[in-house]
Amino acid sequence: QVQVVESGGGLVQPGGSLRLSCAASGTIFSIYPMAWYRQAPGKQRELVASITTSGSIKYADSVKGRFTISRDNAENRVYLQMNSLKPEDTAVYYCNAEPVPIFNWGQGTQVTVSS
Repeated sequence: QVQVVESGGGLVQPGGSLRLSCAASGTIFSIYPMAWYRQAPGKQRELVASITTSGSIKYADSVKGRFTISRDNAENRVYLQMNSLKPEDTAVYYCNAEPVPIFNWGQGTQVTVSS
């Protein structure tokens, strides 16, 4: 059974940075396109960034130029570097496969952007 564990969230001031990490186990990680999703209070979960097995990347318009997704297939990890954070980035961040999130959802990692 595939498990994903997200980490790296926290409280940061507007304009600050965080680096999220996702560790996957129980699967051949390298064969799956992966993505970061987020869910803000009272809102639906949304796709933030995705990366294919070959490294092709897409971003939601709201994070373009500020967030960078990467992956390390040898370590079974996906990363999300978040810069110039805004209060509207506040959410629980999750990783999963893409375009269909076929893995069991992890606990996510809380990102709070506030002064």
